[in-house]
Amino acid sequence: MADTSHITGNWSYPTAIRFGPGRIRELAEACQALGMKNPLLVTDRALADLDIVARAVSVCTEAGLGCAVYSDVQGNPVASNVEDGITAYRAGGHDGVIAFGGGSGMDTGKAIALMVGQSRPMWDFEDREDWWTRANADGIAPIVGVPTTSGTGSEVGRASVITDERDHTKKIIFHPRMLPSIVIADPELSVGLPAPVTAAVGMDALSHNLEAFCSPLYHPMADGIALQGMKLVHDWLPTAVADGNNIEARAHMMVASSMGATSFQKGLGAMHSLSHPCSAILGSHHGLTNAVVMPYVLEFNRSAIEGRMADLARYLDLPNPSFDSVMTWVLDLRKSTDIPHTLADIGMEEQYVEKFAAMAEVDPPSATNPIPVTAENLAGLYRDCMSGTLAASG
Repeated sequence: MADTSHITGNWSYPTAIRFGPGRIRELAEACQALGMKNPLLVTDRALADLDIVARAVSVCTEAGLGCAVYSDVQGNPVASNVEDGITAYRAGGHDGVIAFGGGSGMDTGKAIALMVGQSRPMWDFEDREDWWTRANADGIAPIVGVPTTSGTGSEVGRASVITDERDHTKKIIFHPRMLPSIVIADPELSVGLPAPVTAAVGMDALSHNLEAFCSPLYHPMADGIALQGMKLVHDWLPTAVADGNNIEARAHMMVASSMGATSFQKGLGAMHSLSHPCSAILGSHHGLTNAVVMPYVLEFNRSAIEGRMADLARYLDLPNPSFDSVMTWVLDLRKSTDIPHTLADIGMEEQYVEKFAAMAEVDPPSATNPIPVTAENLAGLYRDCMSGTLAASG
């Protein structure tokens, strides 16, 4: 077996992370460290029957822990997924959550952990002003985060994105204690991801780092994390897509994902604002949608981010470092990983433009887009993304 010691480590930022191939074997120990005797493993439907879930459960049961699986979680989780999970948690007498999978499983698991000890509805904890202070912090269950993809970075996040079925909007549910206390980040768990999914989640990681780096807010620490996150994507995403068994590529992409979610405390932007209505209503994959809209949003923001993009190009050692060299890299990366070029390719139609633009205008990431957005210019952006027009709009 190849020596993987150079891609193994224990980190304490932004939470305790046990990183490296094979570290899923430490799952039971992590649960016990948080006082769990009977955790509920929350994952999505697509993972539930895979060997990696069975392996995680067996690690727990062999250590004497009870461990049940809740997997009634769809790709873009909705409130009923959380509510049913709360019912399963209480019925099984569970005492903690293993949030396992990609963004859907981890976000749902974290939301379940928040809500099992609350008397107020989940929407009362939306990420607005200080709404998180309404929660009974002592009622939040302990959480171990176990990522199996390399895009969302939810394992190092303090929030969950859940679709409100009443108005089909994605809402951010937030509490500082939703951050998993321990993360088991084992890149071996991502080896089975098909190439198209690897590409989509990898581009999601890029979008998080890239939008954070472009945010106009002042946060040099986030900027540094985002730069290195993008360097890892630059160096390793093509390899991870081409050779899914390359554990070093898988490892570096898993780190890039966590770095993106850590850096975007600085803010996101219109890539996410455009993407959220598409995934909430059309069911498009979030990371894939971010990848599709990425170059159009960069062009829209060009006048505000040219200097930042030149800095990024120098850090990535791109030829003739400039905004244009970053754009060329993004377009080439999308093409080499078979990302569609337009939103029309993934189901967006003219009939949705005005409605989605109005939703995107009030979506939280819009507040930190480098150029102010309105329903009007977002509608124009949607049309550019549908037609494949890369014309400056900002």
